[in-house]
Amino acid sequence: MAKRTTKATKRTSAGHSPTAHQIDLDDESLYLNRELSWIEFNKRVLEEAEDITHPLLERLKFLAIFSTNLDEFFMIRVAGLQEQIYSGVTELSSDGMTPLEQMKEIRSRLIPLYKRQADVWRSTIVPALQREGIHIHQYDDLSTEERIELERDFVDNIMPVLTPLALDPGHPFPRLLNRSLTIAFQLIDEQSDDDDIKVAVVQLPSALPRLIKLARTGGHHYVLFEDIIRAHASILFPGLRVEESHLFRVTRDADVDIAEDEANDLITAVAEGIRQRRWGTDAVRMEISPDMPRKLTQFFTRALELEHSDVYSVDMPLNLQDFLALMQLDRRALKDVPFTSRKVAEFERDGTNIFEVLKDGDILVHHPFDSFTNSVVRFIEAAAEDANVLAIKITLYRAGGRSPVIEALKRAATLGKNVTAFVELKARFDEETNIQWARALEQAGVHVVYGVMGLKVHCKVCLVVRKEGVNVLTYAHVATGNYNLGTSRVYTDVGIFTGRQEFERDFVHLFNLLTGYSRHASWQHLGVAPLNLRSTFLSLIDREIAHVQQGGKGHIIAKMNALIDTTIIQALYRASMAGVKIELIVRGVCALRPGVPGVSDNITVRSILDRFLEHSRIFWFRNGGDDALFISSADWMGRNMDRRIEIAFPVYDTKVKKRLREILKAYLADTVKTRVLDSDGFYRRLAQGDSPLRSQQSFLPSKRRS
Repeated sequence: MAKRTTKATKRTSAGHSPTAHQIDLDDESLYLNRELSWIEFNKRVLEEAEDITHPLLERLKFLAIFSTNLDEFFMIRVAGLQEQIYSGVTELSSDGMTPLEQMKEIRSRLIPLYKRQADVWRSTIVPALQREGIHIHQYDDLSTEERIELERDFVDNIMPVLTPLALDPGHPFPRLLNRSLTIAFQLIDEQSDDDDIKVAVVQLPSALPRLIKLARTGGHHYVLFEDIIRAHASILFPGLRVEESHLFRVTRDADVDIAEDEANDLITAVAEGIRQRRWGTDAVRMEISPDMPRKLTQFFTRALELEHSDVYSVDMPLNLQDFLALMQLDRRALKDVPFTSRKVAEFERDGTNIFEVLKDGDILVHHPFDSFTNSVVRFIEAAAEDANVLAIKITLYRAGGRSPVIEALKRAATLGKNVTAFVELKARFDEETNIQWARALEQAGVHVVYGVMGLKVHCKVCLVVRKEGVNVLTYAHVATGNYNLGTSRVYTDVGIFTGRQEFERDFVHLFNLLTGYSRHASWQHLGVAPLNLRSTFLSLIDREIAHVQQGGKGHIIAKMNALIDTTIIQALYRASMAGVKIELIVRGVCALRPGVPGVSDNITVRSILDRFLEHSRIFWFRNGGDDALFISSADWMGRNMDRRIEIAFPVYDTKVKKRLREILKAYLADTVKTRVLDSDGFYRRLAQGDSPLRSQQSFLPSKRRS
């Protein structure tokens, strides 16, 4: 594919490469659009659903993830663009597009992806499920006996839960729940002289399953919940004739704005925000079944104050996430081969004292390949039980459900430890869970801190303070991922346990920043956002430039989830122009445009999507041969640098450095699940060659559990 020529490079004389002072790094043509880059990421998720090398139910999972991702995209990103349009905002994106232009391009990109998703569902997934004895039946195809049983179940158990809502001048248009599956009925009152078609809606209650199991032998047989309701609409609307029924689904703005400066009680304010999200504010999208008549579609569009361009026709079951219930089937051949995570050898010796082990050196864990339970949970449980431990301090961004970490912290508090937990109530879509954990921890005697004004706390640190003789020593666990057992099994993350006392002052000041008032600025080792994290990374990039200018080599390898921060992108462009080799592994959104002549020739960007969600953030700088290595909670995004408390943790242990380099090397060598970003903003797969490498597979323990 031909390299893109940008406005920035066109200004140079013919036959001459542009120099740094000739390049306008603010030129919009040097940047990819954030929203369109995200769509490219979700397209790669869809490609995994199309990949026949994945087991069948795993392909279904990727298909559902595609839908879930789209929901969040509309609730947050599209909602923000719509707000800009309605408010008359004319500010351009980094690539020079207006909000309206972005909205038009988003729709243009999404319509073909909706079609691809529906094609995969109808032509591939459903037939494959049927071949495996998993059937989703049409109601009309059921036997008489099955229909009689379902009608009895409908009258006794389903109808009492349903609430039909009439839509007419006497009944205001209801506040349809965000992402709720809704059936629209068109009805005629045969006892009235009025021939007008009446409209009513029924929202499917989330408390009842979408897939209703049939009592058939030989396989797994289901009928959809909405089909049962539609089949018995005459019971719901007695005396009226049901002309038609159609499914639709509304997505609402869910970017809850917490007015912290006006809230007397942050936990109450966040709880109110959760309620607003459930009922939703403004609608931003309506998904409809293809058979919905135009007149009915227009009726709902007007009622929801949407434009025609906000309506998407989906030729497959809406709310595909409900079909993930099939993952619970005991059909191992249709899922990824299970495995048992490695136990950390250093923590497994008989009579091991974890804190004594850490005196011998730092320990790296790479989840889910290394066990979270036998490393992170064990570290916190050991701190809870150890009589010499005085205090435990931890940041909790997403702890998940049934958390062993929470239980260990509660246990530590009951044993008299001084336990401080920073619970980030504003972790998007986990606010409700975090409120529950915060209250449970407080009841156990843990000192809970709820928030830092104007900032989200996104760093992942656990600090243990231990009395040893006359000394008080600190031990820490620092990670790229959350203290969440559930995500530790499906996200790739790295964490480091350390007993190095040189970090003590920085960690103490970090928690003082979180829990009290602090203007500490002299960080000795850590990069801390929003104070010095961006400048730390910029200095590291500039140092690579200096090595090249002094006749040496410059090399950067950076793995993250997203790259958007313009200041860092410009620093990378300058490094590339200076001759620094830059290899980026960016899972999702990337605004940097690689391969631009004279600007980013030395930059490659690859994305890896596979069985586990790539979530680890690792940054390596050659530094003239004395490499500098960091793990971080932060992506290279403005929000991470300016509006969150994040850290970059320097790796000093030789063995840990070696293993992190090996991890990065494996990712860079991946030819199976890697896509490479071209200068046009699209991704291409690599040729696998004679020795294909799938990096995540190479990390799996050699002994699998069948």
